[in-house]
Amino acid sequence: MTPEHRSVDSLGKMVEGRDNARAVWVGCFRMVPDYAISLEETVCSGPVVILLGGAQGTYTPDGWLKAENSWETPAAFRAVIKDGKVSEWRVYADNEPMKKHMKGSM
Repeated sequence: MTPEHRSVDSLGKMVEGRDNARAVWVGCFRMVPDYAISLEETVCSGPVVILLGGAQGTYTPDGWLKAENSWETPAAFRAVIKDGKVSEWRVYADNEPMKKHMKGSM
């Protein structure tokens, strides 16, 4: 990531700065340690890369991965590359599959 990196999640929440983005990702991987994206198509246009596919993982409120808390959703990602690093990462995905598991564990 570039020092001025910007991350925008699928709800439009923006985080600016590489260290802030890294902290958000650490929190995300604590909630969904097996988070993964699968790609079906990649489109490049200059510094912009569009990734089409899906996102999946298992929500865990307590550190234990339980099959009933797994989810997947179609997703698209947009990356802007600057000097060989990602300066912006934007996610377009439906959050409802994971939110359903989060609500059920409260």
